[in-house]
Amino acid sequence: MFFEVRYSDLAGRIGKIKTPSGTIETPAFIPVVHPVSQSVDVEFLKKLGFEAVITNAYITLKQYGDIAREKGIHEIINFDGPIMTDSGGYQVLEYGTIDLEPSFIAQFEKDIESDICVPLDKPTGYGLSYEVAERYVDETIRNSKETLDLIKSNNNTNSIWVGPVQGAEHLDLVKKSAGLLDDMGYEMMALGSPVQLLVSYQFAILANIIATLKSTIMSKPIHLFGAGHPLTIPLAVALGCDTFDSASYILYARDNRYMHPNGTSKLDNLTYLACQCPTCISMTAKEFISLKDDERTVELAKHNLYVLRSEVLSVRQAIMEGRLWDYVAQKARAHPKLMEAFKLFKNYKYLEDATPLYKKKAIFFMESIDQYRPEASRIRRILSTFRTDKKKIVLFPDTEVSPFYCSQEYFKLSKKFSDYQICAYNPFIGMIPIEISDIYPVAHNVISKKKFNCNSSKDYPTFVSSLQEFLSCNFFDEILIVADDFMQGIIQDIQITSKNLKVIENSNGVIDQL
Repeated sequence: MFFEVRYSDLAGRIGKIKTPSGTIETPAFIPVVHPVSQSVDVEFLKKLGFEAVITNAYITLKQYGDIAREKGIHEIINFDGPIMTDSGGYQVLEYGTIDLEPSFIAQFEKDIESDICVPLDKPTGYGLSYEVAERYVDETIRNSKETLDLIKSNNNTNSIWVGPVQGAEHLDLVKKSAGLLDDMGYEMMALGSPVQLLVSYQFAILANIIATLKSTIMSKPIHLFGAGHPLTIPLAVALGCDTFDSASYILYARDNRYMHPNGTSKLDNLTYLACQCPTCISMTAKEFISLKDDERTVELAKHNLYVLRSEVLSVRQAIMEGRLWDYVAQKARAHPKLMEAFKLFKNYKYLEDATPLYKKKAIFFMESIDQYRPEASRIRRILSTFRTDKKKIVLFPDTEVSPFYCSQEYFKLSKKFSDYQICAYNPFIGMIPIEISDIYPVAHNVISKKKFNCNSSKDYPTFVSSLQEFLSCNFFDEILIVADDFMQGIIQDIQITSKNLKVIENSNGVIDQL
């Protein structure tokens, strides 16, 4: 097996992709290296910790021809680690077509001993009509089949061949493309043509595309072309992208754009350099700006690479700690369009599949979007199956002491209401029967102590569903609710059917007054 997963959280995976020239730890940013005019020395990339690079087979062919076949791509770009080659799809996107047949460029990728190869595809881009996009998808599928037939006939099984998934915003075409490539036997998938979406900040559309691909193909590694921004990397990883490439580090540098964890800034607008990379600690912002153009571009590109490398490591650590949701949420607050994409996570049921059943640390509930955390969705489903023969119930706000049966409040309630079903309630988890109040994450969460507003039923629909389902499935004759501010907002908006419903406002010493 060339891909081994060690840890996961959401759809982010720490794993290893094994190639003929070495192993790539995922998630991985793969810098673009120009085969002819590379500004930043490739040795620097390796020293910085980038295990793989990507270069363009089409440009290599045009520039070197038989020399590349003789020397191999590793010698051409002076990199002895894993090399991924794009067959010219970007040039097709830019110029409409290139003068090569799919089988010819595939044979060239094989001849130059690329470790990870992409067939010649027809990128759909963004904004095409459905009919045109479908035609491009069909052409990509034909090219991919022709390529794979050639590779199989040559018994070339060393390199990893990547299926280029097209379709853009036409999600049924994305699903069709991914399914056909999977059936052909491609070991890895790559989502093509996202650059236009990234440049135009259409992160929500991109999120839906990635989710469609990931829902279609869960186990195989997924590559995302053109993703090289510190804000979009966590989003892409959480949705299921294992590797991603970009030339952003040098393209931004040529435009004097300085990367930082929460975006980019024009170098001319900076007074301070907050980064502690070797470039930034060696000079002031003013000195940086005053460098000669070529020198400034290279130094700024190096800085950008440090930021990208740091971002990948931060994402890996978040996966290890089971905090990827929190990390993506933090990043999403840097831009409204990212938050728009993050809010779509509630629609992606597959995120639950890769999220561990148990974690070493408590999970955090900060605001309403956190009710859709995979851990919360999963436990609500488990709690909804609880049934009791008792005909009376007490609902009490969840306490800071966990599990609930260890709290002083439960001790008092159990003495006073021995024949009642006792349940705690939590805005993010729902109804918590005392009998199972110690399972994860019921007893392993921390909630913000902010006062919940009166629009609770609109802001917390999962709680409303949990409450209504629990009461309707257990047929209680008597319901006693000790209502905090949150629950008061809920019961003002919904109807609870019971002959004996009693609601008491929560306060200090309320149990003694019952």
